[in-house]
Amino acid sequence: MQLIETIRTCNRRLENIKWHNERFNKSRQELFGETEKIDLRNIINIPLSLPRTVHKCRVVYDKKIIKSEFIAYQAKRVRTIGLITDNEIEYNFKYTDRSCLHSLLAKSRADEIIIVKNNFITDASYANVCFFDGEKWWTPANPLLAGTMRSKLIFQQKIYPTDIRPSDLRLFKKVKLINAMLVFENTPALDIEKISNSD
Repeated sequence: MQLIETIRTCNRRLENIKWHNERFNKSRQELFGETEKIDLRNIINIPLSLPRTVHKCRVVYDKKIIKSEFIAYQAKRVRTIGLITDNEIEYNFKYTDRSCLHSLLAKSRADEIIIVKNNFITDASYANVCFFDGEKWWTPANPLLAGTMRSKLIFQQKIYPTDIRPSDLRLFKKVKLINAMLVFENTPALDIEKISNSD
């Protein structure tokens, strides 16, 4: 059983590392009983040759770090989103095995999906989601995976958790995908009408 942390790296600096450290150590403790905390800043070596552009630092680990690598990053272009239901899906830790998510995405004709579980909106295949009602951004209270950017934005009171059902989507104007690689303020929002049913 292997897990990953995906850390945005820009100007050769690891971003939002506080939130990554928290999830990394929490996962190690819950899954493997490891209580010794590790600060990823002391473990990850950023190569001197790494360009100052945006890279994905991908850390693979179980009890200990197995490897870390840097990959040039380009955001996925999303124009359409399909709602798809799976009441059995579980992805509460960031496993390297993402086949359950990939298989759902493959069933949809849209660029991206939002997964509905037990009649509640959860996540996209690679990101948490948030919805704009004209005044505030709201995010599902019970995502499949509590992302690091989601945790940070809730702490900063830029987004607010609440239960969201598919029938509630009509109350919103915009949808936005959020993850560690996407800067919230710079990430484009889609009109809510871009969400359709893929079931």
